[in-house]
Amino acid sequence: MLSLGSVGAKSTKPSFVSYVTPEEIKLEKEPPKIEKHPDLLPGEVEFCCANPILKYTQDDLSQRGIFGTLFCTNFRVTFISDEKSQEETTKTFKNKLYGENDIPLMCVDHIYGVYDEKKKLITGGLVKNKYPSKMIIHCKDLRVFQFCLTFTKEEDAKKIFQGIAHHCLEEKSLKCVFAFSYSGTPSPEMQRKRETILFDSPEDWTQEMKRTRANCRLVTENENFELSQRLPKYFVIPSALGDLFSYQGKGFPIWCWSHHSGCALFKASLPPVTQEDGDFQKHLDIMINAVAHNYLYSAKTEDLSESLPTIQDIQQSYNKFKQFFLIENSTDFWLSDVKWFSSLESSGWLDIIRQCLQKAVEVVECLEKDNTNVLITEEEGTDLCCVISSLVQIMLDPYYRTLMGFQSLVQKEWVAGCHAFLDRCNHLHQKDKECHSPIFLLFLECVWQLVQQHSPAFQFSETYLTVLSDSVDVPVFSTFLFNSAHHRESVMKAESPLAQSSPLSCPTVWDWSVQFDSKAQNFFFNPLYSEKVKHEKAVRKAHKPKHQRQLSLPSTAFKPPSKKGFFKDETDSLKKMLRVKRLSRWMGSPDSPAATTRGFYESWQQRPLDYHGLLLPCLDGPAVRVWMQRYLRWIPEVHIMGGGSVAVMTKLMELLSQVQDLKCVLEQRDSSQAVKLDHRPYIQHRLLSFGSSGRLSSSFPFAYSRNRSFKPIIPTGLMQSLMVSDSLASQEDEASSFVSLV
Repeated sequence: MLSLGSVGAKSTKPSFVSYVTPEEIKLEKEPPKIEKHPDLLPGEVEFCCANPILKYTQDDLSQRGIFGTLFCTNFRVTFISDEKSQEETTKTFKNKLYGENDIPLMCVDHIYGVYDEKKKLITGGLVKNKYPSKMIIHCKDLRVFQFCLTFTKEEDAKKIFQGIAHHCLEEKSLKCVFAFSYSGTPSPEMQRKRETILFDSPEDWTQEMKRTRANCRLVTENENFELSQRLPKYFVIPSALGDLFSYQGKGFPIWCWSHHSGCALFKASLPPVTQEDGDFQKHLDIMINAVAHNYLYSAKTEDLSESLPTIQDIQQSYNKFKQFFLIENSTDFWLSDVKWFSSLESSGWLDIIRQCLQKAVEVVECLEKDNTNVLITEEEGTDLCCVISSLVQIMLDPYYRTLMGFQSLVQKEWVAGCHAFLDRCNHLHQKDKECHSPIFLLFLECVWQLVQQHSPAFQFSETYLTVLSDSVDVPVFSTFLFNSAHHRESVMKAESPLAQSSPLSCPTVWDWSVQFDSKAQNFFFNPLYSEKVKHEKAVRKAHKPKHQRQLSLPSTAFKPPSKKGFFKDETDSLKKMLRVKRLSRWMGSPDSPAATTRGFYESWQQRPLDYHGLLLPCLDGPAVRVWMQRYLRWIPEVHIMGGGSVAVMTKLMELLSQVQDLKCVLEQRDSSQAVKLDHRPYIQHRLLSFGSSGRLSSSFPFAYSRNRSFKPIIPTGLMQSLMVSDSLASQEDEASSFVSLV
């Protein structure tokens, strides 16, 4: 429960920032022009600027703000205050590439102009008209900026407005993206030790197959994209699949991960719909038969395009959802707060998250309980297939719940797996809206739900996930900039200077030293992570985890017949069984998949909790929550000073520190006791320099206590007067004097 009752109503202002109103500006002399310019990154070029510009605050409708200069470069839109802020120098969690008053061009979502007190969405056609009195910028990370253009010269105001609108909204070529101008070099730390597996070489795939004991075949025939430009350079397929060149233009069952029992998860794109029904069915039978041969001659299939929302539905749902967090002033927030929960639910975004997690659990059940191979399909095989396959691996494999393992998973399933980041994220502001969809953000949302429900199982924190979601729209890294491996390689070679013999190299997002120093990177780690003790591997060899094995094996013992006898007697019937069937029809009972999955979840819940074993999410209504850090971090009205998760985390870390200190004392006192302690499970933690939690807000480390004025909590009586017809408000307890926000 995120309660607003602890937020004080007393208004105080910082001494280091001047807040002025337009009326106050008119009474004063024209402020002197101060030549200020941003610190440019390597390759960054300044396009235009304007001064004086009034940057509004979001406190209320009084239109108070800060005076400064607005710039537009080939990397960002940036505002520099006329009065130096002390906050930038004291910030612990500071991004090296851009600050709180910087907007990367790729991060701009929409621009609105206020003409004669009417707010209009800016498009290419409106840019040529007169400039607005106020410009409002909505960012993809949900920040909102408002700039008043009426106090600068008309020529400068028109130039800065048109420059920002052109560079942020107009459809552009990929070569115009700042990443190709950025001349930063990878850090020595990244060059010296690259722990994140990029899956850009056969050795990486061989290592992963060895780790999971996969019984499949590595394909290198597409190294020069001779098989298909839509496929990765290297990928793994079932060993039983024949000559790949005979399947050109059709989908392949691509290996994702192997279960310890021997079964595996595969994904594939559907064959082109233009083929005749007979060819379609024949090719699908070949794929399913090859998958079935991987283990125990069994396979289950799931067409995700039939059981999950389309990418267009996902885009529309998220567009509705994000509007409730793009707050331009406090009044709008309090008005929307009246029906906030029902509005969020009506957007359908949380339900889509629940559906994806539900589908992943169904696939996990097939692998873990039924020990059968699973093939998931969709039209392209690079959208929802990436979401479900990644979630399944996180639930089943503890390696992918570590920070390096998670980054390697994103590389394997999304980057090397040819997810169309450029089109889905709309980095180039293309007019074709059919291909835009926040698929990767949907995956991060699902991961966040798992992190919240099973925090000790994850080495990385929610701050890491939030930063990763922001980094998608930072035009410096090559990780999320292309549609496929072929697209990446062809563009890199084309943009490489002629003097260079090797392709152009851009840093990957996993080189976090480009954005944060080592102290800030500590926030990426979960202090409550239950690290695997060193002796656990030896213990597992001594006695295998019975609860996992019992859950994996069928209720009745099953010994597969020899291959010779099986193929002689059962091939025909097997082919009939393996016709196109949805996963829900393979559950073995007439009940719905949700009902059977519920039993699977309850059975798992009754077993001893193992943070390094199988993890399943709770999918009940209240269990699927809003990612508060990402969506509420820029809204001061919901910040809790000295409260929220940061206060809880600080107290827990203090207790953990005391436990570790006590352990050290005991080790020094009795060496024999120390040996015993080393064999006990413990929680590995990192002590972060949070300072006093009383000075921090619940949005830490993204927003700090700024002593800004906060509106008091709306009394219940006022709520009822605003919403007389609202049944929810009428049921409020009359004795309650505050409204809480969960």
